[in-house]
Amino acid sequence: MIYLNTGLLIVIILILLKNSIKFKSPKNRKIILDTCALIDGRILELSKSGFIPDELIVPEFIIHELQMLADGSDSRKRSRARYGLDVVKELQNSPNCKLIINKLEMKSEVQTDDKLVKLAKKLNLPLYTTDYNLNKVAEISGVSVLNVNELAQQLRPEILPGEQESIKLIQKGSNQSQAVGYLDDGTMVVVNNATKLIGQTVKVEISRSLQTAAGKMLFAELVK
Repeated sequence: MIYLNTGLLIVIILILLKNSIKFKSPKNRKIILDTCALIDGRILELSKSGFIPDELIVPEFIIHELQMLADGSDSRKRSRARYGLDVVKELQNSPNCKLIINKLEMKSEVQTDDKLVKLAKKLNLPLYTTDYNLNKVAEISGVSVLNVNELAQQLRPEILPGEQESIKLIQKGSNQSQAVGYLDDGTMVVVNNATKLIGQTVKVEISRSLQTAAGKMLFAELVK
């Protein structure tokens, strides 16, 4: 049997760790931003909070797309695109992150989403987007995605069956006897036997929850 002294054992362990594990500093992490991420604007607050990588990459073809939309005839898209360009400028001047304009063109692709996915795979980086369809395409292609909408969904407080809430009923549900209201965080609550109370604030007891593609939906009964 071979015995190793403590010092030699520690050296061997450190060598094995060095060869088997690659440690990455958070300062070295990067993400790619798409058009929707810039137009959405929440990336500004997230960069200040430190919850995202501090090196942000915006492809040059995304800047061109924003410029095209900003010069377009659709007034709503024009104003949102101009806001997206303002977000780019603010990120460039922000002390909380470093913004890089990537000039790779991805000429083999026509659609912007395809270009983004190909660029993310080429650079081996995740995408930051709020676009549901791009999210799915990227995941199918093996690209990691950071979606702030999903983050917001996951951060909503968990409401369990049996808990009581006060909500304002604002519209009819899919069933004739149901009325619909919303919690402060935007969660939809479907209340049974409450159609006649639409327009009023009522107290309800949560009976069950249902996870949908759009988020969590709660079902409730009126508290008598």
